[in-house]
Amino acid sequence: MKNSHPEASPTDLPITQNLTLAYVGSLIIALLMAVASVTGLVSPDQLYPTEELRRSFVPTDVINLVIGLPILLGSMWFARRGRLLGLLFWPGALLYVLYHYIVYTFGLPLNAGFLLALLLLALSAYTMAGLVASIASLEGKAIQQRLSGAVSERITGGVLIGLGILFALRALGVIGGALVNQAALSQAEIALQVADFITTFAWIIGGALLWRREPLGYVVGAGLLFQASMLFVGLLIYFALQPVLTATPFPVADFVVILVMGQICFVPFGLFIRGIASTRTSSGRKYITMFEG
Repeated sequence: MKNSHPEASPTDLPITQNLTLAYVGSLIIALLMAVASVTGLVSPDQLYPTEELRRSFVPTDVINLVIGLPILLGSMWFARRGRLLGLLFWPGALLYVLYHYIVYTFGLPLNAGFLLALLLLALSAYTMAGLVASIASLEGKAIQQRLSGAVSERITGGVLIGLGILFALRALGVIGGALVNQAALSQAEIALQVADFITTFAWIIGGALLWRREPLGYVVGAGLLFQASMLFVGLLIYFALQPVLTATPFPVADFVVILVMGQICFVPFGLFIRGIASTRTSSGRKYITMFEG
């Protein structure tokens, strides 16, 4: 005997608690990010009082609108529709927002833009931590069982660890070299190195957890690779936008280097997505079997 359940589907997520708080927090973040970015584009002289700050943050405002906002809202939408990929990408989208507003917070003078950036930093950190804790506390084991052996744990985890160490060392090298050589770094450059140093620890820890096949590693692995990939994409767009928005020469060498380095992240990211897609198919078969008698 077959039992039909039209409302159910093989893509249903193993969610056992209410994520309303995470949805509300993320929507507030999306709204504030849109306001901050549009204000920065409309009134750059007020938020970014120096030419150096305008060169750094005006292109970033565009990137926040064309990448940051869509990936956050898109992840939420897919999670709402019961897609595991959306649920796992969602914390990565919040980390993407957190990364950028670390840069804004450390790079801006004390003005309205700084206060808004600080608020966005705090909200994105709080919402991301709460979301990850909610998913991991009750769904971590189920996600681990579903993805185990399907997402190339050693490759994806190793890439996250390697990239994290590389960018952390680079940040320390830039700041340390400036101190040794008594060279002045721009405020925006210091802010960028601080953001790299802070967020790459998430890559290292998440990569190690995934390498060890811990439940939390499966929960955060896709999001970390998603955030890292979007940072590379955003940086390429940033290089392309700078000459248009700020009359800065196009950095051909930097563009090529980032494009090549991005492949190191894009390949394991693709492997992780393929693994999730393959488990979705197998989960569908299991679901159908459950209702056949």
